[in-house]
Amino acid sequence: MLKIRLGVAPAAGTGPAEFAGLAQRLEDAGVDSLWLSELVYSPEVDPMIGMAHALARTSKLKVGTGVAILPGRHPVLVAKQLLTLAGLAPKRVLPVFGLRPARPAENDLFPVPPGRRAAVFDESLVLLRRLLEEDEVSFHGEFFDVDGVRLGPRPAKRLDVWLGGSAPAALRRTG
Repeated sequence: MLKIRLGVAPAAGTGPAEFAGLAQRLEDAGVDSLWLSELVYSPEVDPMIGMAHALARTSKLKVGTGVAILPGRHPVLVAKQLLTLAGLAPKRVLPVFGLRPARPAENDLFPVPPGRRAAVFDESLVLLRRLLEEDEVSFHGEFFDVDGVRLGPRPAKRLDVWLGGSAPAALRRTG
């Protein structure tokens, strides 16, 4: 038997008022997943806050970012957010990260050293994955330096981190 899963994203311009009941309506309709884009200069809900809201209002719906920007955020804070969400909603958190915002005007909101966005992304991803999979992490890289970080319990099922992008380098990373 073939299982077909349907994932949807809110319509462009869906702000908090319109988003409030969306997750429950999608779950009631049998939709498998809800995907939230990171569009800062817009009425759309923030993906991490939207994920928390949708996961709290449903019991089966999976919720993911499509695509959140990793460089310019500290991976320890991102890992803590994801572990918290995965602990509150096991097997329903689908994080997807990319290198740069969909809108060039938002690049400055995710600051990284000039010309180093890909290097910051690669190092962030290594640290993020370790934080999601290990009880205690020490890491000494070019951009991040942490010693003995413990973020709390990890989910029983490994939290997969997905990558998104369309440039040749992004396709190499995802492959």
